[in-house]
Amino acid sequence: MKIIDHNELFQKHEYLEQFERKREFEKPCSADEIEKVSEWTKTEGYREKNFARQALTINPAKACQPLGAVLCASGFQNTLPFVQGSQGCVAYFRSHLSRHFKEPVAAVSSSMTEDAAVFGGLNNMMEGLENAYALYKPKMIAVSTTCMAEVIGDDLNAFIKKAKEQGAIPSELPVPFAHTPSFVGSHITGYDNMLKGILSYLTAGVHRRPNSRINIIPGFDTYTGNIREIKRLLNLMNVQHTVLADISDVMDSPNTGEYRMYLGGTPLDEAVDSINAIATVAMQKYSILKTGEFIKEAWGQEFVAMPMPVGISNTDRFLETISKVTGKAIPEEIEDERGRAVDAMVDSHPYVHGKRFALVGDPDLLLALISLLMEMGGMPVHIICTNGDRNFEGEAYALLGKSPFGIEGKVYIGKDMWHLRSLLFTEPVDLLIGNSYAKFLWRDTGTPLVRIGFPIFDRHHLHRYPIIGYQGVINLVNWIVNTVLDEMDRKTINTTSFDVIR
Repeated sequence: MKIIDHNELFQKHEYLEQFERKREFEKPCSADEIEKVSEWTKTEGYREKNFARQALTINPAKACQPLGAVLCASGFQNTLPFVQGSQGCVAYFRSHLSRHFKEPVAAVSSSMTEDAAVFGGLNNMMEGLENAYALYKPKMIAVSTTCMAEVIGDDLNAFIKKAKEQGAIPSELPVPFAHTPSFVGSHITGYDNMLKGILSYLTAGVHRRPNSRINIIPGFDTYTGNIREIKRLLNLMNVQHTVLADISDVMDSPNTGEYRMYLGGTPLDEAVDSINAIATVAMQKYSILKTGEFIKEAWGQEFVAMPMPVGISNTDRFLETISKVTGKAIPEEIEDERGRAVDAMVDSHPYVHGKRFALVGDPDLLLALISLLMEMGGMPVHIICTNGDRNFEGEAYALLGKSPFGIEGKVYIGKDMWHLRSLLFTEPVDLLIGNSYAKFLWRDTGTPLVRIGFPIFDRHHLHRYPIIGYQGVINLVNWIVNTVLDEMDRKTINTTSFDVIR
């Protein structure tokens, strides 16, 4: 028996005939009318109406808070993410992360339904915590919430306390929590809330005794290669460190023939000890705003929020900061890596210089990519950040203003990919950088897509490659310039310019 993929199966005559009958039955309007409206959506007039809409969002470049909370909780050793909400919500979070990482993602829910929406979710949480602990034997359960629990006002602190008092879970079991309503903020907000919740819980009552270690917070970063790369660089510098919310092994585990539910993650004793570090250095800013304030105020610890170390200048700044904080020198091996990254940029510079880019993604990643592109002579033109705020907007414009290549750049906060579609039709660019959902923009507008960000569903293994550090420079240059060259080959395939050498 031959199993046929849907791409081939649905092109068979009987399926094409079935689809045609379906269209005839639905018959919303004629093919001519569809074509007319489709062409209208490409015009300046439609763009004006599109940007005037307020009550509708179409394909936003963000997910909801609990997804970020689940990812954060997964980064701690022997920890089970527990979501006070419906089963369907948690299935979405797990599938979203699984499709990106191509890994099983452990998370449970309290399976709230209509009765819990009326009477509260206490019973659901009590039974859920008891079952989760009995079945999965976690060393810590990290609780977050969905819309339903937040709308009815579930008191997580009181619920957890009661569960321990009634023996549903051991009294000594760490159960940090965070309120993560899906109807405000985004996945980066949920990550921040959960990280603050975990660190504040684990270090409550711990007296700070500074040691020689530093903490690293990756932020909402779905490139497991980034975390491995930062560990490698710090080890080369002989810097003792703790990565907080370390998902590198959790979301990129070896296939040994044996499933281990709790593989990797920040050890809980190291998370407790993180209060004693000489400093905490964050590799993002906008996904750890509350956590950063907590570390400075509650721990009395030096906290430095850096731009993502993407590109030459950002990586230079990051390593220099680490060197200054720890007193460790940057070794020659890393300086050689910098030289190779610069060499790669010089090699590919002619094909990127002057190219106009559209970008869509999270605030920290966008700022980092803007910096890298301008280092290569690329021109960031349309910058869409659905979950960006006025602070991000100001920082982005300040960054664009530092280079002549940023002169055309315009930043759109709170906008979505349907807004970007109008921009790509009315002010075309050469390349588009975004996640897998941006492929619909590629389909509609023909703008070549470089897949960078989250989620990446339709390509495999990209999350395993670092985009930070000097090695990350080489990877990003590789993806960007080879997209340019692929498009060049497609456009010249039947001409004398279809060259072997580029």
